[in-house]
This record gives sequence, structure tokens and C-alpha cells, in this order.
Amino acid sequence: MFIYLILAALTIFMAMGVEKKQNIVLAGNEKVFTRGKLRNVSLLFGIFFFLFALSACRVAIGNDYWEYTSIFSLIAQNRYVSTEFGFNTFVRICHFIFGKENYIIIFAIVAAVTIFFSLKAIYELSENFGYAFFLYMVFGIYLSGFNSIRYYLVLALAMFSVVYLLRKEYEKFVILLLFASTFHMSVLFCLVVYPLAKLRWKVWVYPVLGVLAASLLAFPNFYRRIIFFFYPFYEGSVYDTQTTSLIQIARCATVLVFALVFIKNGWKDKEENRFYFKLNLLALLVYCCCSFMPVISRIGYFLNVYQIFLIPAVISKIEKKWLRVFCIIAVALIGTGYFLFFLHTCKDEATHIVPYWNWIMY
Repeated sequence: MFIYLILAALTIFMAMGVEKKQNIVLAGNEKVFTRGKLRNVSLLFGIFFFLFALSACRVAIGNDYWEYTSIFSLIAQNRYVSTEFGFNTFVRICHFIFGKENYIIIFAIVAAVTIFFSLKAIYELSENFGYAFFLYMVFGIYLSGFNSIRYYLVLALAMFSVVYLLRKEYEKFVILLLFASTFHMSVLFCLVVYPLAKLRWKVWVYPVLGVLAASLLAFPNFYRRIIFFFYPFYEGSVYDTQTTSLIQIARCATVLVFALVFIKNGWKDKEENRFYFKLNLLALLVYCCCSFMPVISRIGYFLNVYQIFLIPAVISKIEKKWLRVFCIIAVALIGTGYFLFFLHTCKDEATHIVPYWNWIMY
């Protein structure tokens, strides 16, 4: 556990030094790096290196680590696997280049891509990189990537796709998500929901959401039939538990209330903040009304991960300095407590992230 605490403290300290206002300047027709830009690049590379090193060197960490090694072995034998063809093709390429027994390199490459696009998305979408990165770490998003490596890879790609969506580069947004779906089909959900959340919602949308929530609670079997039509392998599986997460409900509800309390301060004037707010609202609806859905977190995380951008955006618009400082400290303390609780829960067999093992010492 201590290695995770040290890593979090070190990388968060480095992230606080990243200043997004230090950009490349033009000198005639040439681009010149400012000192601030060079510092940003150095800090971001350092953060990437430490996160990557811990993830790439792990062995037997994560409840599906050995399950994935079995998948790699089956792919090497040209036998059937349930994973998507994009991921299978990637594994075959790794086998061709590095050998069929070198599964550690596959985990390392997936970790590198996941961390790179996560950091890239945080840098591009955040108003305050340091604070957003702090929430990324304490919410356990980085460490959760030690499990379900395909899912957290596409989650990182989905986060980065929002950069294209907000820039109205819709072709790139669609292409990136379609590519990501070849690694994990759940990301296709974002192809529909993200554009809907980007639209300006009229007043009538919210009563419609209320009716939808009521129908989800009243007719769960109807919606289950729809889900299993597209994903029949989930029905009756170990993932079909029909449970939800009270912690995620509490987190989504707290962020929702926090944002509404300070809504008059102007955070909603920015399109991206309204987008994050609506996704958090949808996440609350999913966690409260869709317990019938297998692996509800696979949908929920696509929605509530953007809390790491919404919370700092709301705080930055608080006019009274003492209240703004109070909220910064309060969120920092609550986030730290949440991280410690998350690490404590990672000791069980269902997660298996604590204690940390690596192939150097294994």
C-alpha cells in the first residue's frame, strides 16, 4: 500500500507544477519553446514515467491478471476467445514481435497507451491540471486500470475523444471511438451519449429523464432483454449480479449538489462544464436506476470520470476567496480519505491490487 501512497504523493506534487498558460510562442516563422513549456514537458514526462513504471513492472496484480495471460495463450494457439478482434490482433502482433511467452510486454504496452491518453486528456480538458490529476489519482482511476485492462484502455481513449467532440471535430471523435470499440465494445455507448450530453438541453428534457428513470425502475426485465440481445454472454454470468455501488451514488449526488449550490457563480457559462455536469447527472441516474445492468460500472465510469474536471471548474468560479480556499481544502481532505478507503478495499480478492508485486522481485 505504501508504494501507492508514495507514487500518488510524488506524481501529484509534480502535477501541481504543470502550468497550462505556458505555451509555445512564435519567433518569426519558427516555434520556440518557452521555459514554462519545457518545464511542463519535463513534469508530464516524469509523471508518465513513474505511473508507467509501476504499472508495467507489476505481476499477479489485479483480479484478472492471470485470466488475461490465459487469453494471450489461447490467442497464440489460434483458439477462440471472447475478446474483441482489435485486441486479439494487437496481441498477435506482440506475439510476432516479442514472442508468444512474453506476456509482460503486452501488459506494459497497454499500460503505456492507457496512461498516455489519460494524461493527454487531463491536460487538454482541465482548467487546472494539478487539481484534476489529484482527483484522477485519489478517485482510484489509475489504480483501477490494473484490472480490466481493455476497459480502462478504452476509457482513456473515450476521455481523449471528448477533446475532438468539444472542438467539433466530429469525424475524429467517431473514428477514435469506433477504433476503441475493437478493444472493448462498451465504448460504443459513448458514441451516442456524449453527443447527446453536448447538446443544449431544453427544460422538457429533465422531466423526460424523470420518466425514463421511473421506467427503468418499473420495467427492469424489459431493459435486460434489450441488453442481452446485444450482449447475450453477460446473462447469468458472474458479472450479472444485479447490484449497484452506493459509494458511486453518494459521489455523484455530492458532486451534483455541490455544482448546483454554486451554479449562479457562472461555471455553467462554459460549454464543457455543462457537458461534464450532464454526464454526472446521467451517471447518478444509471447507478440509482440500473442495478439490473451487468457490470454497471462499465457504463457508470464513462459518465462520472469527468467529475475530475467539473469539481475544479466549479471551485474556480467561487467568488469569495475564503470560501474557495475552504472548498479546495475540503475536497483535498475528502479526496485523500476516499483514496485511503479505496486502497483498503483493494486488499480483497475481488480487486487484488494490494499488496503490490513486481516481476523484478517475483
